[in-house]
Amino acid sequence: MTLKSHSAIASIGLAWEHNCSITTSWKANQGEASINRCHLHYWLFTFWLLLLSVETQAGLQDVIQSLFPKATRIDTKQPDFPVYPVYQLQQLLGYAYESDDLSDLPGFAGKPIKLMVGLDTQGRFSGVSVIDHHEPVFLHGLGQQPLFDFVAQYKGHSLTDPIVIGSRNSASSDGDGPVYIDGVSKATVSVIIINDTVLSSALQVARKKLEGFAQAPAARPKPDLFEPLNWSQLLDRGLLQHWPLPRDEVETQLGQDLCSYASLDLDDEQNLSNRELFSEFYFAYLNAPMIGRNLLGGPAYQQLLDSLKPGEQVLAVFSRGLFPHVPDDFKPGTVPGRISLQQQGLAIELRDLNLLDESAPLAIDGMPEFDRAHLFRIKGHAGFNPAVEAALTLNVELARNHLIRDQVRFSYGYQLPEQLFEWVEVTAEASPPPLWLRIWRDKVPQIVILLAALGLLSWVFIRQRHYSMAGTTLDRFRWGYLSFTLLFIGFYAQGQLSVVNIYTLLLALWDGFNITLFLLDPVIFILWSYTFASLLLWGRGLYCGWLCPFGALQEMLAWLGQRLGIRQWRVADSWHRRLILLKYPILIGLLGVSFVSLTLAEQLAEVEPFKTSMTLLFVRHWPFVLYAVLLLGLSLFIHKFYCRYLCPLGAGLAIIGRLRRFHWLDRVELCGAPCQLCKRRCGIDAIRKDGSIDYDECIQCLECVVILNDPKQCVLSLQHSKQQAKQQRSAAADSLAVELG
Repeated sequence: MTLKSHSAIASIGLAWEHNCSITTSWKANQGEASINRCHLHYWLFTFWLLLLSVETQAGLQDVIQSLFPKATRIDTKQPDFPVYPVYQLQQLLGYAYESDDLSDLPGFAGKPIKLMVGLDTQGRFSGVSVIDHHEPVFLHGLGQQPLFDFVAQYKGHSLTDPIVIGSRNSASSDGDGPVYIDGVSKATVSVIIINDTVLSSALQVARKKLEGFAQAPAARPKPDLFEPLNWSQLLDRGLLQHWPLPRDEVETQLGQDLCSYASLDLDDEQNLSNRELFSEFYFAYLNAPMIGRNLLGGPAYQQLLDSLKPGEQVLAVFSRGLFPHVPDDFKPGTVPGRISLQQQGLAIELRDLNLLDESAPLAIDGMPEFDRAHLFRIKGHAGFNPAVEAALTLNVELARNHLIRDQVRFSYGYQLPEQLFEWVEVTAEASPPPLWLRIWRDKVPQIVILLAALGLLSWVFIRQRHYSMAGTTLDRFRWGYLSFTLLFIGFYAQGQLSVVNIYTLLLALWDGFNITLFLLDPVIFILWSYTFASLLLWGRGLYCGWLCPFGALQEMLAWLGQRLGIRQWRVADSWHRRLILLKYPILIGLLGVSFVSLTLAEQLAEVEPFKTSMTLLFVRHWPFVLYAVLLLGLSLFIHKFYCRYLCPLGAGLAIIGRLRRFHWLDRVELCGAPCQLCKRRCGIDAIRKDGSIDYDECIQCLECVVILNDPKQCVLSLQHSKQQAKQQRSAAADSLAVELG
């Protein structure tokens, strides 16, 4: 229980006191004993609250002590800024803070992930501890340890280091350059949220409380300050920075001759012509018209400014030599691993704009040829002040062989002339792009593929009468689409919908709807939006029959069972009609529990085998695996057993699907009386004896539509064919009689 919870309970105590006063006046004539009894209860309740608050405060103190083992004194939370100062005797060690005091970013389950973060006076993380969270993948899937292992990676790292989630690549180094921390497979969204929460909140604390991290007064380039200058003039005035890095300096730092590194092309003609330099760098701040207009030319400069968001800035970097600022395999649009920018002890992220065509010369005269040239974006929320001293850092990592790598770092400090800028009042920092938008940008390929697939499926369903004429083609399309659903939507994009999504939505509506929570997973958001729209058009069947990965897996196993000659168990219709109702009380129970205890509801949601099979790929504790395997095993004998009788998600979709506006599946008079072909063929038993379709159970496989449009299968078509043949025979007989007569 957090301190905020105690504030809420304290409010209950005040309400109780108020109630006691009302009771006192109402029962004044009942005797003093009643009055004293009510007040006694109130004071006992208040005393219990006090003890609970002290216990919780002591618990927080223990967490902070674990982040600062040398601490001898932990002050209470400061009223002006929500941090706990931590001391060793009289020496300030740093600050601890609860992340939800500075960041309200919701986790994947809809509730903030509450962390206790320690930051020392040098801007290094003394540790991160998890106080409370509701992330299902950690609570009931992977277990808590992967989460604890993830947050433990922040300890010892500094805010001056760009911290990136992902595997370390050839352009990174241990202790130098970007810090790569390992993510958690199957929990991508959760760890992105945690990383964003930790870094954004720590930056707030550093700027507010730590010396050397405070922002200087803001400066912006003077928009009208410009005069034509060539390359040499920009260099002479200090507007263009030149950083030559001598070979002997690099060799001294490495402790090795450059000949020891096979990856360096020492025999290149350009490198032979200048043996004294290891590399040569030029860089320029392009937002200033005096620099940007001269380098890019007027139209290109204006086009660049128009493409930037408010507060964004651009740094141009050019290099040549043995070790350019990006490697040959640098991916456009990403963060460079070899160079970084620092200011006032903080790392400033550089991200490639992918706008500069290296094959086209810039507009300025006298510019030499370079091996690499890039424009890098500086985000508005980074707090970069172009008028304050900054440093460009080069991270050099060279391999002597496949076992030994040498790493060193070099920095070049610079400051642009003050006359380029005008000072302005400090305003609120530009907000970074919302996390959900960054996630959507990273998943553009998945989004495009998914939208294209949903568009194709919609077209087939709208034109189902036309495509059902070619039964074989439609059958092949269906199996191909089910394979796509299982492999891409299920295993790759992790797009398995769950009943957990339903009560997360209901709780969000109850607590105050915030769409940001649902935008954090673009695949799930798109699928839910599409599924909800399809419920109003086609009912439950389109999702359950075409887009559910676990359903696709069951259907494939049912097909396999038939091919292996396994006897199929046909549930008697009387029992089937009873069993299909089981999933509805399961749904109601889960929804009811979710309003009482979200944690318990998430545990009970294990009735769904989706997390075990789709999310964790059966790598889990054996009881969960056994349960999922048993359900899949039943699919070999009973077609889609779980979907028909146990799935609470299917129950919820069936209820909403009753709002559908159309009945797409055609029926004819002879359906059910006497023809039972569609009912016998329907593996899910969604066709009643009278031939009508139970849309609450139908998975829209379209097999009945194919039968109806097949003249060799539909009884009505066969009847018409017989009548036509009879009429033709009768006409032929009459014609023969006339000829003979």
